[in-house]
Amino acid sequence: MPAGRPTKYTPELLEKANEYLENHISYGDVVPSHAGLATEIGITRGTLYDWSHDPEKQAFSDILDQCNRKQERMLLSGALVGDMNANIAKLMLGKHGYSEKNQTELTGANGSPIKTESKVEWSVQPVKPINEA
Repeated sequence: MPAGRPTKYTPELLEKANEYLENHISYGDVVPSHAGLATEIGITRGTLYDWSHDPEKQAFSDILDQCNRKQERMLLSGALVGDMNANIAKLMLGKHGYSEKNQTELTGANGSPIKTESKVEWSVQPVKPINEA
């Protein structure tokens, strides 16, 4: 029998986690989050991630995945319709694999390649010998 405190992982905790996901707004969260979930069920984020990787706690892994999917969906929709701050949504969506990419392509006239020309001119000045007066 392992020593230490008894686990907080119980059917009641899973029920409370699902309750948070369904009603995160009533808990003061615009979108569900790992921090909100951990706070409301009374565990640390480290425990949250440990449980999500434990094969014996697949139900919790599913809850965390649902939290991620719901957050991503709400951020996308909210940012697109202007209900959410675009900068914050962009920052949070970065955690879901989204990124902004800028590509700059420079071309010459009519889309042709840019032509560069280099011309080096040398000029030699006559040097007066030191001994010449």
